[in-house]
Amino acid sequence: MSDLVTGFAFFLIIEGLVYALAPHFLVAMARLLPAIPEQHLRFSGLAAVALGVAIVWLVRG
Repeated sequence: MSDLVTGFAFFLIIEGLVYALAPHFLVAMARLLPAIPEQHLRFSGLAAVALGVAIVWLVRG
């Protein structure tokens, strides 16, 4: 359970840093998102999930 809470805390830290350090980049990216095909967004999301799982597996294994 503590690993889950730690992971959520790191997520909040990273998200907060993006908003605090690069708000203009975040706004520009939000404007670009509707132009990106849904299939590309889905593939990018799945690739990020797979990479995250692989990193956790390597670190914990």
